[in-house]
Amino acid sequence: MNIQFTKMQGLGNDFIIIDNRQYNLSSQQLQVLAKKICARRLSIGSDGLMALENTDDHTDFRMIFFNSDGSIGEMCGNGARCIARYAYIKGIAGERMTFDTTAGIVTGEVIKDRMVGVLLNLPEIIELDKKVSVNQTDYRVSYIELGNPGLPHVSLEYKGLKDTDNKSLTGIATALRYHDAFPKGANINFYEIEEDLTVTARTYERGVEDFTLACGTGSACVALSLYLRKEMEGDLIRVNVPGGSLDIAIRMNKGNVTQLQLIGDTNIIAEGIVLDEDLVY
Repeated sequence: MNIQFTKMQGLGNDFIIIDNRQYNLSSQQLQVLAKKICARRLSIGSDGLMALENTDDHTDFRMIFFNSDGSIGEMCGNGARCIARYAYIKGIAGERMTFDTTAGIVTGEVIKDRMVGVLLNLPEIIELDKKVSVNQTDYRVSYIELGNPGLPHVSLEYKGLKDTDNKSLTGIATALRYHDAFPKGANINFYEIEEDLTVTARTYERGVEDFTLACGTGSACVALSLYLRKEMEGDLIRVNVPGGSLDIAIRMNKGNVTQLQLIGDTNIIAEGIVLDEDLVY
């Protein structure tokens, strides 16, 4: 079967998108497809695969997200921004849309040209001061799950982050990612507040099992934890990631988070047909 695809990236977080309304591939087939075609050098290569499907709800479509290892992801912020622009360009939805994800309904908006914002699933679990021990060292982290089932994120301050390479962070990142304190694993976000009151962040992503150039939900969880701990003022926080910058807009009402919006650039890289001779379902 030849499968048409679009490849997009949001701040270096890259994705393969297919319109599964044409193919009706099962979840199991999509998992096999993701694991194969997301492999860099061996196939097209990407951080994840997104399948757009019909929905029975009062939304425009359904987004099913698969990590590059074939596992199903609850949600992906930059992926959601990319598929929102994809749906708009393909005439599937208007400039403002709603779509289903595994973690709940997401609202997306094509703000202008390549700039897209999504309202992320609201946090169901917030632990702002959690102690976790690794190799007899105690770390104070924030733990936030977005949506239900929740997408788990750990945020950890790391001084001198901009001058630290990924290899130096991998040990603590993997130890926390698989730590018993997080039964379903977690994305690990290192951050540092800069002098210009922006935040530098880097994310080790569960499912990718490596650092990525950007993580939208991770950036949002970092910004939210800093906002709730009153370490950052203002309800619009800029987070700088290796792939660029994201703006996180936070709205509160009576002590509860009512809106968490992720805003940033998107880029269409290529469209084509999957012809991978090694692909077997």
